[in-house]
Amino acid sequence: MQQSCLMFLHNNIHLHSPHHSLKASSLFGESLRVSPKSSLKVLKTKTSSLVTKCEIGDSLEEFLTKSTSDKGLIRLMMCMGEALRTIAFKVRTASCGGTACVNSFGDEQLAVDMLANKLLFEALQYSHFCKYACSEEVPELQDMGGPVEGGFSVAFDPLDGSSIVDTNFTVGTIFGVWPGDKLTGVTGAQQVAAAMGIFGPRTTYVLALKDIPGHMNFSYLMKENGNMSKILHQLEKEKCFPLLIDYYVREKYTLRYTGGMVPDVNQIIVKEKGVFTNVISPTAKAKLRLLFEVAPLGFLIEKAGGYSSDGKQSVLDKVINNLDERTQVAYGSKNEIIRFEETLYGSSRLKAGEPVGAAA
Repeated sequence: MQQSCLMFLHNNIHLHSPHHSLKASSLFGESLRVSPKSSLKVLKTKTSSLVTKCEIGDSLEEFLTKSTSDKGLIRLMMCMGEALRTIAFKVRTASCGGTACVNSFGDEQLAVDMLANKLLFEALQYSHFCKYACSEEVPELQDMGGPVEGGFSVAFDPLDGSSIVDTNFTVGTIFGVWPGDKLTGVTGAQQVAAAMGIFGPRTTYVLALKDIPGHMNFSYLMKENGNMSKILHQLEKEKCFPLLIDYYVREKYTLRYTGGMVPDVNQIIVKEKGVFTNVISPTAKAKLRLLFEVAPLGFLIEKAGGYSSDGKQSVLDKVINNLDERTQVAYGSKNEIIRFEETLYGSSRLKAGEPVGAAA
């Protein structure tokens, strides 16, 4: 895929010094502030907009204040940011061995999963603007005490990739924010915000807001150098998928697969190119959950100028019928998604020029 196929608004902003307006608590430490960087890269999105309200030197709170007048959303995103920083510390220091329990989906939960889960629920309750929340570990609506009118409901995967913590791979948190008190009967396109926290050599908070083009990337440290060309989450046993694999191999795509969805998708955003696929077949059922993983990350990808697909439509156009609904997914540039849809299903709705997902 040529680099011009997928362009991102990508502001790298580096957080390091104390400055906060949140009350001190056992959960929240000193909040973070951005420091200058030698260069700030702003690339065109699908809408050809170069608008960004974020400036070098802005704190996360200052960026949010410039971007939205909704004080409740600002508060919620700040509280989640503080929780992510705490989780990053815990991931580096907590024991990752041993199973805590099994959730109602039948998934084993490591102790570090439950620790992250607890911190995020505490953060949402502390924000005072979250009405309902649910997580992949506790997949039932929990009343956080916030208002319905002017409040939000949040779904999150507290620690995506927790099974690879012990091998020291990057892991992360995913969450989506919907207005009001509904997390079913809604679509990903109705999110007002989505984000992921990435816990690797550095801790990064990548977020997108509904009314702001592109996404913002807040991190602690300077951006590391690297030269990874393309990403592929490869499943070789599908009926049509070998045709796609043949193309990727012929075009010399490089496989980058960590076992964690957050680092694999983040690779596309940071490197501004690539494709992520997780497909189904008669022998391989969908495993990625629409509410907790696919829709929030789809929101980030599409706000950044990319595209998503379940094979026939944007994942943001799929109605979330139940908390455990699962789907296949592909993320990438328009050309990559057209290729994915045509190879697996014979046609692509993107060739018709229809607005989709976050661009609709």
